[in-house]
Amino acid sequence: MDFNMKKLASDAGIFFTRAVQFTEEKFGQAEKTELDAHFENLLARADSTKNWTEKILRQTEVLLQPNPSARVEEFLYEKLDRKVPSRVTNGELLAQYMAEAASELGPTTPYGKTLIKVAEAEKRLGAAERDFIHTASINFLTPLRNFLEGDWKTISKERRLLQNRRLDLDACKARLKKAKAAEAKATLWNDEVDKAEQELRVAQTEFDRQAEVTRLLLEGISSTHVNHLRCLHEFVESQTTYYAQCYRHMLDLQKQLGSSQGAIFPGTFVGTTEPASPPLSSSSPTTAAATMPVGPSVAGLAPPGEAALCLEEVSPPASGTRKARVLYDYEAADSSELALLADELITVYSLPGMDPDWLIGERGNKKGKVPVTYLELLS
Repeated sequence: MDFNMKKLASDAGIFFTRAVQFTEEKFGQAEKTELDAHFENLLARADSTKNWTEKILRQTEVLLQPNPSARVEEFLYEKLDRKVPSRVTNGELLAQYMAEAASELGPTTPYGKTLIKVAEAEKRLGAAERDFIHTASINFLTPLRNFLEGDWKTISKERRLLQNRRLDLDACKARLKKAKAAEAKATLWNDEVDKAEQELRVAQTEFDRQAEVTRLLLEGISSTHVNHLRCLHEFVESQTTYYAQCYRHMLDLQKQLGSSQGAIFPGTFVGTTEPASPPLSSSSPTTAAATMPVGPSVAGLAPPGEAALCLEEVSPPASGTRKARVLYDYEAADSSELALLADELITVYSLPGMDPDWLIGERGNKKGKVPVTYLELLS
């Protein structure tokens, strides 16, 4: 009991001394041991890393789960160390509603059949989103959280210890200064100065040791950046995979809808089985195609919606043909189109009255319509 009481009294005395030293420093009434410039730079870099990691983490959480209530629920489950319940994605929920609507409104009607097709695509989109969220959480969010909840807590703890050691050191310096001043006035014995000097040596040793430990941890921020860089690459890769899957699913759906709508509404949706917006590329083929020289009128090319293109009667214009590199594989929807393989070179040209999103492509003795969005036009 006596030992515990003495320890409590000692701890209270140390805390009081530090508080006095800190307060006097704030008011400029006491000297403060300054850290070197390199150390201060390490501290600033560590603080910046922590602050930006928090912001990136929070915004990524918003990106993956826009619903604030759902984020709070997931946070509580994690803190309680319980498994987060499975939650359907918005795409999957929309697919469910569409399928139920088709069942009630008539699955054999044109509207019902289309609802079913779109529902299947939305379900695939929802599944792709679920996979993306799972992959991004493991490969990106988890490492960021581990840094903030692990490494950063350790760094913060050692920084607090360093701050306490510095306060102790400066308090010892102040006591030694007072002791020497009192000795000069012959009001203290020499042993009081010796005691103050001994306390200062101990405090200096502890401060130096703690400064070295803290410095090594702060320098470890560089390896943290390397790890976060790797995680960032994986996050981008998962996003790329997700959006590529979404594009394929929607492209398939658009082809299905184009063929079915062409049967329901004759004369429409001709040559629109491809999206108007292409995958991103380094050039702007759509703009280039719109400005290509157009040859003279060719027989067999009727106004849009009246007749299909008669390929046998199509011949390239006297001027205006260009070479194009294929960016992506393309499967022809019908005999009027030309199938494409990525990276092959073909000859392309435009004809009067053609949809600006399409060109005539030739490869050897084969020709057909090709979507501009799949091409990189060469000079």
